[in-house]
Amino acid sequence: MKSAPNNNIVFRDIDRSAALATTVSKKLHKLERYCGDIIRSRVVLEAPHQHKSKGKQFKASVELAVSGNPVTITSENESIHRAVSDAFASAERCLKKRTERRKAQRHQALSSTE
Repeated sequence: MKSAPNNNIVFRDIDRSAALATTVSKKLHKLERYCGDIIRSRVVLEAPHQHKSKGKQFKASVELAVSGNPVTITSENESIHRAVSDAFASAERCLKKRTERRKAQRHQALSSTE
C-alpha cells in the first residue's frame, strides 16, 4: 500500500482557511482511491484579477504528478468552494478515465499474447 500523497496547498490573494484546507485534503485522499500512482500533489487556490464585468472570480488548480503524464485541472467560479468541487470532480473523471484506459491496454496486451 502506498503512502498518501504529499499535500501542498497554496493560498494566493485569499485568506488561509482551515476548513477549506481540510476539504482539499479529504478530496486529495479520495483521489488516491481512483489512482494509486499519485506521486505528488499541489493545489493552488487563488483570487485572480478582479474584473468589474465578471465580478469576483476564484480559481482552483489541481496539479497531480502521476507516473506517466502529469494531470493539471483548473476551475473558476464565483465561489471558492464551488471552484474546488468542480476542479476535483474533473480530476476524478480524468483519473477514472486514465485507469480504465490502462486496464483496457493491459487486457489487450494479455489477450494478444495468448
